[in-house]
Amino acid sequence: MKRILLFSLLLFVLTWSASAQQAKGASAKPNPEAEVRAAFERLNEGIRQVDVSKVMSVYDNNERTLFFNNNGSVTLGWNQMRENRQSLYAKTKNVSLETTGVRVEMLGARSAYVSYKWKQSQEFDGKLETASGRTTLIFTKIGKDWKIVHSHVSPDNPPVTRPVLESERQRIEP
Repeated sequence: MKRILLFSLLLFVLTWSASAQQAKGASAKPNPEAEVRAAFERLNEGIRQVDVSKVMSVYDNNERTLFFNNNGSVTLGWNQMRENRQSLYAKTKNVSLETTGVRVEMLGARSAYVSYKWKQSQEFDGKLETASGRTTLIFTKIGKDWKIVHSHVSPDNPPVTRPVLESERQRIEP
């Protein structure tokens, strides 16, 4: 009887231990939506900090990365956007950014989009600016990281006070 009781107890402990390991392994699985949200938050943090390197680290460093800008222009390529941001961020400070209605849609295991509304205020070249609008970001998992491969910014009221940079005057043909 003791052997049966001991065997039953041992079987119970082994079964419970295996179940606990499976549950632990199940909870350790990556959550792609959470990873995309984390990348999105890094982008927002970089914008608020006026940190070009942090902002650009969220984008795919590729000459095919496509940006539809808030002034209606287009920028093609990570390097060009980095240069543009560097020149603009040099004149920018005290950024406040609020994002609402953030929606993450997984399009598969390696792609997603994030859409949201935003309100931003900042000092640009010594003048206070405010803007709001909507943005859609297309993310792709590249290696272990989620990167933005396309950004489409649609302001509620497009800015008319800033000139369009020459690099943003290019046409993108299908």
